[in-house]
Amino acid sequence: MSEIPGTAGEIVWQSSPPGSIYDYIRVASFSIGPDGLIEQWSRRAAGLFGIAADRAVGMDPVEAFMPAELRTDGRRRVGEILDGKEWTGLVPFRIPGEDGVHGLAEIYVMPSGTASGERAALCIVVDVRALRHIETDLAASQAIFGQSPFGFVLFGTDLSVVRANQRFATVFGGRAEDHRGRTVEDYLSGPEADRLTATIERVLETGTSVTDLQVIGTAPGEPGSRHWSMNLYRVHSGSGRPIGVAGLATDVTRRHIAAREAASARRNLALLNEASARIGNSLDLETTARELLDVAVPGFCDLASVDLYQGLLTGDDAPPGSWDSLRQESVGTSAELRRVALASAVSDALPDIAADTGSPELGSVHRFSFNSPCAIALRTGHVEDVPGDDRGFVQSTLAVPMVAHDTVVGLVQFSRTKGSEPFGERDRALATELAARAAVCIDNARLYRREHERALILQRSLLPPGDPVAAGLDIACRYLPGNTATEVGGDWFDVIELPGHRTALVVGDVMGRGLRAAVAMGELRTAVRTLALLDLEPAEVLSALDEVARGLGSPGGGNASGGGSQWPSRAAHKSREADLSEVYLATCVYAVYDPVTRRCTFANAGHLPPAVAEPGEAALLLDVPPGMPLGVGGEPFEEVEIELKEGSVLALYTDGLVESRDHPLDEGLDALRGALVDPHRPVEDLCDHVLTTLDTRHGEDDIALLVARIQGLRADAVGDWRLPREPRSVGRARELARGRLLAWGLDDLVDTTELLVSELVTNALRYGEGEIRLRLLRDRTLVCEVWDSGLVQPRRRRARDTDEGGRGLQLVGLLSVAWGSRRMPRGKTVWFELDLPDGEPTAELTVEQLLSMY
Repeated sequence: MSEIPGTAGEIVWQSSPPGSIYDYIRVASFSIGPDGLIEQWSRRAAGLFGIAADRAVGMDPVEAFMPAELRTDGRRRVGEILDGKEWTGLVPFRIPGEDGVHGLAEIYVMPSGTASGERAALCIVVDVRALRHIETDLAASQAIFGQSPFGFVLFGTDLSVVRANQRFATVFGGRAEDHRGRTVEDYLSGPEADRLTATIERVLETGTSVTDLQVIGTAPGEPGSRHWSMNLYRVHSGSGRPIGVAGLATDVTRRHIAAREAASARRNLALLNEASARIGNSLDLETTARELLDVAVPGFCDLASVDLYQGLLTGDDAPPGSWDSLRQESVGTSAELRRVALASAVSDALPDIAADTGSPELGSVHRFSFNSPCAIALRTGHVEDVPGDDRGFVQSTLAVPMVAHDTVVGLVQFSRTKGSEPFGERDRALATELAARAAVCIDNARLYRREHERALILQRSLLPPGDPVAAGLDIACRYLPGNTATEVGGDWFDVIELPGHRTALVVGDVMGRGLRAAVAMGELRTAVRTLALLDLEPAEVLSALDEVARGLGSPGGGNASGGGSQWPSRAAHKSREADLSEVYLATCVYAVYDPVTRRCTFANAGHLPPAVAEPGEAALLLDVPPGMPLGVGGEPFEEVEIELKEGSVLALYTDGLVESRDHPLDEGLDALRGALVDPHRPVEDLCDHVLTTLDTRHGEDDIALLVARIQGLRADAVGDWRLPREPRSVGRARELARGRLLAWGLDDLVDTTELLVSELVTNALRYGEGEIRLRLLRDRTLVCEVWDSGLVQPRRRRARDTDEGGRGLQLVGLLSVAWGSRRMPRGKTVWFELDLPDGEPTAELTVEQLLSMY
């Protein structure tokens, strides 16, 4: 029992709680009577010495628990005590239950007296082993608590500090004892204090330990926040009663900074990886700029914009962002830029941000003032900091020039709003890398756009200008390029006027895309025109064109199968060039239409078959032997001659019209046939109808479409006569020509036509063979043809002064618009062409022209 002072001088008695100090030190007591024998024996004495009270009472204490060698001195000590002396000493004793093991007890003997006045003694015994354990535990506890390099604090059951070590005091100031009685609110503020207090209460209530509790606070006199990791566990007394919560705090600020930097590095690597995957998927400048901002916002910043030089967007060959042009900028402002992309993680605040920063709107063309950070970044090629306005929404901005191959193509600005972490050196490096990657993609897009535009210009220049006009044909053409993501293709079409009001219709497609395909297309188209003007048969044209196509892939554009060289090294070099040469393949359909007979001759080199829709009948695909593509060689081409009805529609096209990934070729051909079922439409409307009906917006390939309605020459526009091979046929030819011209109302052409017809018929009689045929054709011009069976082609030559003849063809060349000859299956045809009179008097030959014949 213990007494506690109460109010008004009262004494409050209570039982000592378990786990008191007496339990730890194991205090025992017994008394010795006047006769030197044990008179009283406590229970703890019985437990300490292993002797029950009924045995111990009446025993000589020296005999009871002292070794034999010490008994003599023991009896002397007992006698001195009974004589009234106090004594304190260490007495060895046998430990009960442990044979041969001795303990050591510290005994304090106090003289006492009995009721009869006799002398006795009261003995208090403490086990020295228990004292040593307590001393060791206290020393260890003090060493751990006081010498620990970690902050150690003990909270009592009232959550106030009971004890703190010196390390804790070093962080928060003062001496260790100065912290007694303080609470968590004295060290932390706001939510952190509430969170830690709730955690301590939970540990005290449940006994469940908490490890690595992250706590953020500030140390007195130090800038910035500190991070601690706390381990909390409940502390108990010896009897198991909770007496508080111990906390071990470790400063992990550096570890937190390192972890944050590692996380930042991982984030930066992830951003760069994402940038590699997402930036540059398109060859469009604006799209690439938007891809950059999609990566940067909100992963890197809160607001970003991209400005590109206006000259770069308009296709200037020398962008204003090159180093030389930057040095030559006029003082005052930067070159013109256009804002092509803008992104914000706080889109609702964009109007406020624009008002704060005065930034241009999306799509606007602007200039930066010469001394502004943005202009300096553009001139120097280095990152510049744009300070934020204390009153504004933006905290800080990085102005990063977009540099690719020593060329500044634009500027990207990364901004972070207030409340976000400011930009650091690592962020500057990441911003530079992001801008550089985007700049390379934008520069590639710029180069691609330039080459693409040049290729488009080249390709468009090679297509027939305007609406082609041909005798006996009503023609409409369409050319649709692929979308912006598709390279320039090699599709082409052409309408070529041939002698005798005949027309060559051509549609072709060079396999592949790009500038090389466009150039190859141009060479093939030029070759077709040249071969057509030689008036060769369609199969002969394709055979010659095949040789040209094979020559395109050889070094120097010539034939790769030339003879050997006397120099082995040069031959080996040529062989290597041949190995590296490209193969140009192309498909082509070539058709020649004669408006007099309405017959069309086709030859095909691997192209899709022409389609024909006759009036009142379903459209069909012509059975024209496909042949091999141009450039393969080794196979002859076949011809097919077909008579077309008046009003029929002929369609030539490339595969982009009928073929795509979404449907097979057969479906596209069926759709084309279905779109041609109404051939009475005007050909312009029919072209639009075909393109609208078929899926032509897939953008996978260029599309060329040529539609021609058959309109043969009227019978009254043709004069056709056969003349016998005799001298009088010359006069007869003049009479027939005069009569037909007068019937046509072409009186102004009678004299010239008679003269030229006379010359051609005379040559046919003199140099030709067989029957002579004379034909006059009237359409947009007047054409005169003279046929004979001879194979010798006429050749224009300069006659000598003494020659009586040889000036006929010179006269034909001077008086006609054009003249020439062509081979026929059985003979040749010599022709000339005259313009129809337009009311103006016919020009007479000059003296120089007349003298040129002599």
